[in-house]
Amino acid sequence: MSQDMPAQQRRQFLQWLAGLGAVTALAPGFAAPKLTTIKKAVPASGEKIPVIGMGSWLTFDVGDDQAARATRVQVLQAFFDQGGALIDSSPMYGSAQEVIGHSLRQIQNKDALFAATKVWIYGQWLGIKQMEAARTLWGVPRFDLMQIHNMLDWRSHLETLKAWKAEGRIRYIGITTSHGNRHQDMERALAKEPFDFVQFTYNLADRDVEQRLLPLAAERGIAVIINRPFDGGALFGPVRGKPLPAWAVEFDCTNWAQFFLKFIVSHPAVTCAIPATSRVAHMLENMGAGFGRLPDAGARQRMLAYYEKLVR
Repeated sequence: MSQDMPAQQRRQFLQWLAGLGAVTALAPGFAAPKLTTIKKAVPASGEKIPVIGMGSWLTFDVGDDQAARATRVQVLQAFFDQGGALIDSSPMYGSAQEVIGHSLRQIQNKDALFAATKVWIYGQWLGIKQMEAARTLWGVPRFDLMQIHNMLDWRSHLETLKAWKAEGRIRYIGITTSHGNRHQDMERALAKEPFDFVQFTYNLADRDVEQRLLPLAAERGIAVIINRPFDGGALFGPVRGKPLPAWAVEFDCTNWAQFFLKFIVSHPAVTCAIPATSRVAHMLENMGAGFGRLPDAGARQRMLAYYEKLVR
């Protein structure tokens, strides 16, 4: 935990620890159980990454607002303090990439950073310029993952990315969509080309990818990043004011954010989910989903049934 974190956020952090049953570690003579960080392997390499990453859509698009930037530094600090690695962004997200770069320069314990962004423009030459600009904005020597955003002109950019990967300028190649009407196009692309990562939407209210894309990714050995894990925040509406089921403790779940995230990352084909937030307290809640146990297949069905009952 950062020594510069304000008192209120320190209290929020301690409350999060208490929710994990770890607060007893703060008292003499007690040894709290240490929950294991959950990581999954990238099929293309075997490299393991934490199952909870960080998105930046809307939340890091704050321009030159100095107070908002200071808060984003604290959010990112909490992310790394809790073992975070994969940060995802895009030139589509306004000032997010520049704000991420600014925030990274303020943080000391960022060695685990897995930098992931996207190319989002027509034309191979313009794509090259956009990706080079992104590296400058982030202030990183290279990106771990470069993705083709929403499949835009993906064949042109894929040619560049294959060459860059061979040259060591990027480590992995990915492709993304957040639109269900592109799923068939995505399926054809994944079946034909050697992508290392794919990113799409999956959550308790939107499970279309269970039918074709998740099985295909598993079959092809493609790592899966999940965007919109909270369905743009809509998942929280039906559960507001409702208690978690008592059996959620069986997979170390202490709040609804963790309930939603653990459902996602417990799918065998999913590698990482990338919730986005602008609040330290929410970041701490989200990161808690990356520790302890995950629900098994039976528990996942129970989670789905419980949520659907609340929605009705």
